[in-house]
Amino acid sequence: MIEVRDLVKAYRGTDGSVVRAVEGVSFVVGDGEMVGLLGGNGAGKTTTMRVIATLLAPTSGTAVVAGRDVLLDPIGVRRRLGYVSATTGVPDRLTPREVLDSYGRLHGLEAERRRDRIADLSAALELGGYLDRPCGRLSSGQRQRVSLGRALVHDPPVLVLDEPTSALDIVGARDLFGLLDRLRAEGHTILVSTHRLHEIERRCDRFVIIDAGRIVAEGTHAALCDGAASSLEEAFFSAIGPRVGA
Repeated sequence: MIEVRDLVKAYRGTDGSVVRAVEGVSFVVGDGEMVGLLGGNGAGKTTTMRVIATLLAPTSGTAVVAGRDVLLDPIGVRRRLGYVSATTGVPDRLTPREVLDSYGRLHGLEAERRRDRIADLSAALELGGYLDRPCGRLSSGQRQRVSLGRALVHDPPVLVLDEPTSALDIVGARDLFGLLDRLRAEGHTILVSTHRLHEIERRCDRFVIIDAGRIVAEGTHAALCDGAASSLEEAFFSAIGPRVGA
């Protein structure tokens, strides 16, 4: 459902130098899988996810989502994908109901279908207590729930979630991953990144570890932890190697 092929993304620095944020990344997320994309700040994971979500154009290489190429058919990709970033970006003046309804309109949902989806998402994400309150008056965790609802309103088969629990407390994070478990059981494909490795250690089917723009390890939890590593965290640090000055 997600195929990243030889992806390269380069930026030109203020001094004229070329910085490669992603360098030849390739991986696949199968139908109905939940895969964790792991990496430190600046490793390239957010850039990779933004290319998959058609928010950035790759320098070379490409990505394919549910059979649609991000370069050749970006609209087709967006119709089949829901994207959530660490920054919610929900407008302060709109209510959660208005946000979900407006995005449902953008995705071509008829009025009755939009009402049904808003009701379903309100129950699943527990939005009922503030569904008609302006988003500017919501907490960061509540706004993140609205952001997730916005990504799900058109019921996409593929979800790309970049640090989705960064604004959530421990209860909100548990509820979010409970919802993701249900979505995966229903057949959705999920690519998720988080710095809180314990949240996904036993949930993801596989993991892809990226460092300095390159994939340095990938595999199941059992495969990555085979040997000296006793946890995903240990396997992660073993894969990326020692840091300068550590």
